[in-house]
Amino acid sequence: AYEQASVFGASFVLMHRAGALDRSERGLSVVLEDGRRVGARAVILATGAAYRRLGVPSLEALHGAGVFYGGGPLSEAPALKGKDAFIAGGGNSAGQAALHLARYARRVTLVVRAQSLEAGMSHYLVRAMGATPNVRVRTGTAVVGGGGDALHAVGGSFGGRADLRRVGAGAVGGIGQTMRRGPDLVR
Repeated sequence: AYEQASVFGASFVLMHRAGALDRSERGLSVVLEDGRRVGARAVILATGAAYRRLGVPSLEALHGAGVFYGGGPLSEAPALKGKDAFIAGGGNSAGQAALHLARYARRVTLVVRAQSLEAGMSHYLVRAMGATPNVRVRTGTAVVGGGGDALHAVGGSFGGRADLRRVGAGAVGGIGQTMRRGPDLVR
């Protein structure tokens, strides 16, 4: 993307914090943290993302050792060949991760707090997941614990508490992100 944007004349200011973004008749102006101003007709601020965590102590202890957040489950996909994987989340990122992991894992189970996938996922992903035979979805379900070879969940179609077994050497991925943004962005 960087090379393609350069071909079209884009300039980049990398590794600097933006302190403010102003709009004037001449366009936009980004005030960098060191006080310099950079003018432009268009500005893209890459603010990064902070991934929401499950906040389950027994799983937090396994972070990076079978429990991953954000893009972690995707990079771990080849190691899941023939294993089971669980993803906590019901948005588009979780759906995309489930479909990617399904190419490697024996079975992918999506654990979703909402009562339906449609509550937070694009229709095309809901359809694609329904057409992928090794993807299972547990709606109305919350992750409450885990360790050893089980992920502990409550709610869902099984009613009450259940152990979703055989995480084993597979992965549990918490997908979902909150975009970082400053309080004074121009709207």
